[in-house]
Formats: sequence, C-alpha cells, structure tokens
Amino acid sequence: MPGLENFLRYLDREDVSEIVFQSGATASAKRKGRLQPVTREPLTAQHILKLVHSTPLEDLVPREDGASPPTAAHINGHKYVATVARSGPMLLLRVWRPDSGAEAPPKGDRPVGVAIGGIRPAPANQQERREPVHHDVPPAPAAPNVPPVERAEPTVSHRPPPVAVKYPDARKVVPRNSYHPPPEASPLAAFVAPGTAKHGAPRLAGILQDARAQSASDVHIVSGEPVRFRCNGYLVPQGEPLSDEEARALLMPLLDERTEQQFEELGYADFSCEIEGAGRLRVNANKQRTGVKGCFRLAMQEPPTLESLGLPEELRQLLDYHQGLVVVSGPSGAGKTTTLAALVDLFNAERAVHIITVEDPVEILHPIKKAIVSQRQIGAHTKSFQSALKGSLREDPDVIAIGELRDRETVEKALEAAETGHLVFATMSTPSGATTIDRLIDMFPPDDQSQVRATLAGALKFVISQRLVPRQGEHGSVAAVELLTGNMALWSLIRDDKLFQLPSLLQRGRGFGMIRIEDSLNALLAAGQITEKVAKRYADDPRLIQGSPAAPMGRVADEAPEAGARRKFFGKKGK
Repeated sequence: MPGLENFLRYLDREDVSEIVFQSGATASAKRKGRLQPVTREPLTAQHILKLVHSTPLEDLVPREDGASPPTAAHINGHKYVATVARSGPMLLLRVWRPDSGAEAPPKGDRPVGVAIGGIRPAPANQQERREPVHHDVPPAPAAPNVPPVERAEPTVSHRPPPVAVKYPDARKVVPRNSYHPPPEASPLAAFVAPGTAKHGAPRLAGILQDARAQSASDVHIVSGEPVRFRCNGYLVPQGEPLSDEEARALLMPLLDERTEQQFEELGYADFSCEIEGAGRLRVNANKQRTGVKGCFRLAMQEPPTLESLGLPEELRQLLDYHQGLVVVSGPSGAGKTTTLAALVDLFNAERAVHIITVEDPVEILHPIKKAIVSQRQIGAHTKSFQSALKGSLREDPDVIAIGELRDRETVEKALEAAETGHLVFATMSTPSGATTIDRLIDMFPPDDQSQVRATLAGALKFVISQRLVPRQGEHGSVAAVELLTGNMALWSLIRDDKLFQLPSLLQRGRGFGMIRIEDSLNALLAAGQITEKVAKRYADDPRLIQGSPAAPMGRVADEAPEAGARRKFFGKKGK
C-alpha cells in the first residue's frame, strides 16, 4: 500500500479536487464530480489507519461514531483540509486542497450506507460489473498501480458553502514506508476492527489455539471460505466462511514494513511471527482470486530432540563428525525443518561450537546452550542463501544449517563449505534418498557433473529421507525414515553413476547403519502406532510390509521372492 503522500500527489492535478478513502471501496480521486479509482483492491479500516498514522490526520479519527470537522493540516510542506467519519468498524477519510472548491459533508451524515459529501460506495457485486469508461487523462506520474479508469456513480446531496480555514503550524510527517503499529496511548488504539489486534487479534489467537488442540499442522484462512485445519494430512473446515474484509482483518496486521512491501510487489509474503496465546508461526500471506489467503504452519515452541521425534539413534553419530554434508529430504510438509532443528539442537546441547543457520524464514528459535547459535533470515538479515553462505565461511563456523538447497549456487556453496572443514546440514524437497542425490547432481551442467559426483562422494555423510505418517486412532503424525549413511559402497555408486543399485545397497546395508523406509514402517506397525493399510500406502514397495508384528526398527526383513526379481530388474536397467 503506497504512503499517504503518494495519494496526495493526485491533488497536484488541476482537474482533481479531492481524494477519498473508504472501508470496503477502492481509494478514489474526484475529477469533475466523478470518483475514479486509484487502487486495484478495496481498502479496509486498517489500511486507512496505516495511512494516517504518525501524520497530522491521526488525531481526526473519532473514538465513537461520528465525523470530525474539516481540519487544516500541513503534510510535507503542503496545506490540506481533511475530515474523518466513523460508523462502527467502518471509516471514511476525505482530503482536499483549501483552494480546490471541495466542500465538507453535511453535518450529521454517517460514513457507511448513506451519502457523504456526494459519495456513496456501490456494492461490491455492482463494482465488478461496471463497464470501464475511457478518459483522456494520464495517470498521476508518482502514484503506482493505477488501474484502468472506471466510472463510479455519485449520489448528489446538498452541500453547505465552503468552510473558511486557518492553518496551524506544520507538523512533522514520517517518510513513506515507515509505518509502525500505533502505541497503546494513540487514538488509533481505540479503533480496532472486530477480531483484530496488534500482531494477531484474540480471534486469530483463538483459531490457532483450536488448531493446536486438534494437533493440526497447518491453518488456512481464505477469503470466501471457512477456516481449514490440516489434520492427519487432510483439510478440515471450521465454522462459517470468512468475508474478504474479515480475512484481511486477521492477516494484514501481521505484516511489517518489509513484508508489506513484498506482499504488494510480489503478491505474497513469507515471514515468521509469534502471537500471544498461539505460539510461534511460519506464515505465508498471498493474493488470490477471491481476495487474500494466509497459511500458518504451527511451529514448535522449543527445539525438538531426536528422541521426541522418534528419529533413529544412528543420527547421534553426527557428533563424531567435524565436516561433511547431511541432507534432510522429504515431500513438502514432511517435517524437514523440524528434523533440521533437532540436529542443530543436538550439537547445541552437546558441543561447544559455533552454529550458523540460514533460513527463510526463521521458524524455530534456538536458545544458547553449550554452543553459540547465530540464526539469520533471508530478506531480514541477508540477501540470499548464496550471499549468507559466502559470508558465513569468514565467521568461524563449525556447523552451518541451510534452510533449503534451492538452486545450483546454493549447492555449490554448501559443497565448498563441506569440503573446507565444516559440517553442513541442509534440506531438500525430494521424496527419497536416491532422488535427493540425483537432484543434487542434476542441478549442474552435464560437463560439470563428473566433478560434482567426485566431490559429493567425498562429502556426503547422511541422507535422511522422511515421511509423516498418520497415527492410528489419534490426532497427529509419526515420522517414517529412510537413512543413507556415507560409506565406500555408497560413494562408489555415486562416482560410477550407478544409483539404480541403491535399493540393493539399502537391503543389505544394515551393517553400514542404513534403514529402508519399509523397515521403519514395519517397526511403527509392530508398535501399534500405524495401521497396515497406512504403512502400505507410504511404502516404496508395499510387498515388504509385514502384516504380522515386525522386527525392531532397523533390522532388515527377510527378502520375499518378489524382492529378488525386483533386484534383478534394477540390474538389467543398469546394463
């Protein structure tokens, strides 16, 4: 949303007499008695409050229903006259130049549902059906996002003569994009739209508390749809549909200066926040067809441990390593960030080292234990993963945790750090260990892949590929893990480009500490945590899922006759 001074530049044009901001309608410029939109989307009361915050117009916001008298103000050295009207949660702001001939609204008029100074907002469905009217008026040069001009039918009302104005001394105005939430003593603090408050209202906090109580992993807030919780992998609707106004009232107060600019320019914003009563959250806010949408990932309040997540004890071997690459992979929503946080916490609790994390955004906060943990967020503390990794090598790190390996440049820096004496943790959105290794190599041009294979073979220590599986008879999920450990057999397959033989290596690799996904699922099935049907659905080879109680996690199941044919098939493929 542009700053107020950007909208006021419309008044520099001789044919524009007034700028009007009203809840539920687009910001409009009045030209020759007609309102012409200057924004693409309707405003909310929160938008208007942000526009006037820390300006001379802030004191005009009524604490109760009514309208302020026309009041003179100096903004950026220019003289204006303004009035603010309020009716319940709705606001109307009018600004004009004293010499423009604009007039104050009739005394006693209300800001919503009736004409105010010749202005009546049309219903939203009527606004969508208006036919555009073309005018030979160029848009104001400094105002961004000016849409095609539309006709807004005015309602004529009786107007009193212009009011004579005496101008007070100019007041300081903060520059554009310097908005901060108003202090509690501000008159703006008295006006809060239903269900909103600074950094998440009681209504939003209540929604998120209910989601945690139901062991949901995500919450979706969508304009025109009910709130939905993701429980056991499925979206479950909650309550009645939300209007766009209600969705905006829940989401928009969470944006700060940086994320609001990203939201306006890119159409989405990624950030993390903490809401009182709801805990820490990773949030994505975006624009879509029906309005705005927000997705909340419910983060843990404290870093998890390997034991609390049910991860294999073999991962504690990482404490013996001082360099190398460890990749946590899995599909989207499989808990990769949580596992990465558990690995960081393992070193934080056991080793007096320097740990640097680079995330987008920072999701789980790590308190200082034995280690020093420096957490950096893309956009807020550094420009990109690549620049953060390049700088981190000069910061005396022992462990570097990368939120995601997204591109070739980031993989290059990760391999460079792993080769130069650092232990690097990273995540990738890939379904299995074999596809993770293939993806790492395929990011590079064919001419470089031979060298990358040699480098990766020497650096790779673990590939942890996990899937979240619904628990039996209760809310929540449990992790099933495929574990690849770095050893001569695996490194040879990588160097020789024979990853098609990886299933065979996994089958006989228990001596190397390897675990097949089917072994992990069988252990969960034996413990009664999941059902056989669910285990087969998440297995790579459902034939290896045992209907009877299985061996403890990690013990390789007896090979079925079909497994030999499967291994033979992979052997033929390699030839």
